[in-house]
Amino acid sequence: MATRNAFIDHNESEYQTGGTRAWMILILLSLSFMFDYIDRMVIASLLPFIKQDYNVSDRMLGALTGIVSLFIALFVLPVSLLVDRWSRRKMVSLMVLFWSLATLACAFAKDYNQLLIARAFTGLGEAGYGPAAIAIIAAAFPMESRAKASGIFDAFAPIGSGIGFLLGGYIGLHYGWRHALGIVAVPGIILACIYWFTPDYKTVPLVEQGDKSSTAFSGLGESFKGLFKIPTLWYVYLAFAMNFAVNTPMLTWLPSYFHRFHGMDEQRAGTMAGSLALLILVGAPLGGFLADRWMRTRRNARLVLSGLTSLSSAVILLAAFLLPHTVAFAPLLVCFGILSVAFLAPGQAVIQDVVHPGLRALAYGINVVILNLLGASWSPLFLGELSDRFGLDTAFLFLPLFGVLAGILFLVGSRKYERDLGRVKKVMLFEEKV
Repeated sequence: MATRNAFIDHNESEYQTGGTRAWMILILLSLSFMFDYIDRMVIASLLPFIKQDYNVSDRMLGALTGIVSLFIALFVLPVSLLVDRWSRRKMVSLMVLFWSLATLACAFAKDYNQLLIARAFTGLGEAGYGPAAIAIIAAAFPMESRAKASGIFDAFAPIGSGIGFLLGGYIGLHYGWRHALGIVAVPGIILACIYWFTPDYKTVPLVEQGDKSSTAFSGLGESFKGLFKIPTLWYVYLAFAMNFAVNTPMLTWLPSYFHRFHGMDEQRAGTMAGSLALLILVGAPLGGFLADRWMRTRRNARLVLSGLTSLSSAVILLAAFLLPHTVAFAPLLVCFGILSVAFLAPGQAVIQDVVHPGLRALAYGINVVILNLLGASWSPLFLGELSDRFGLDTAFLFLPLFGVLAGILFLVGSRKYERDLGRVKKVMLFEEKV
């Protein structure tokens, strides 16, 4: 029987977990994630300007967000395979560069169709970033602090969304929406160059040489087949999709809601939505921190916490839009925001927990496909269609249903976690030369 040392080159050093280097990697990944969401969500505050310039429906405006999610879903699996089998470090650098250039191209769109195509390429660039980053974080931090590190990473999504709202509203009102898209593209190009030189671990073989009894997956078909056999993953995948069917249209349409129903100009509407996003960023790291601590006494705590927070956020969201002109509205939205992202870090950690280390990016990539196809890609258009028919305020009342479904899926999945965790093969990681 082969031993775990079958692939060890004794001239190479073992990949070090934790420490200062891990935090430096996390900072760079988080900053890139922030500009991912700045580039993705700056469009939300620019929708009133684009609607006026191009004279398009709410459904067509929703497509400017939906097309990003659709292209992420279409390309995340092939990109994730490159991440797992080539290099996480190089793929992160190339992806950040690509989506930044695509965002820059949006600034030069001459009509709605060109803008839609440029937004599609933004989604293509962002396709594999989440899987790559989560795989890198999972390797850089020990298991007991994995959810906490993922939570810090996740917190930069609402930070990016908030900054995107603020910049879009301000720059769009004073200088034009094209300038807003051009300006936010520049920092990503710089970060892409920096990340090329960060440390990473070597690509992990899926099967050990000479180990005929190994249960690791031996090829692409076997990899998918093996992942399909992990029940925990599928409950988590579907729960992510349902939560994104709530959060994505919320991020897309909230500035327009403030503009239409609370009498705010575009800058103030973007500022209000951005301020809310910045206030709720506590939810992602808090969810990871609480899940890690609770896991000391309850093994499946990450999924139970995700289920409870998803259910609670759905109830609070419904209450908020039933009381839109009362003093309770803003506090309810803040509470919703905190709870609505608390599932991210625990859910991401669970996906990494229950799969072979050589399949971490692919496993999370499948999650990205499902959450985008079944959650993020259609929901902004769906809300836009409801808005065209019934009004944007009424349309928001349909969203809590998806949050309830997410909560139920997480809680059912929590019953499968311990068994799936016990089946994971232990693999030693080694440094990749920069």
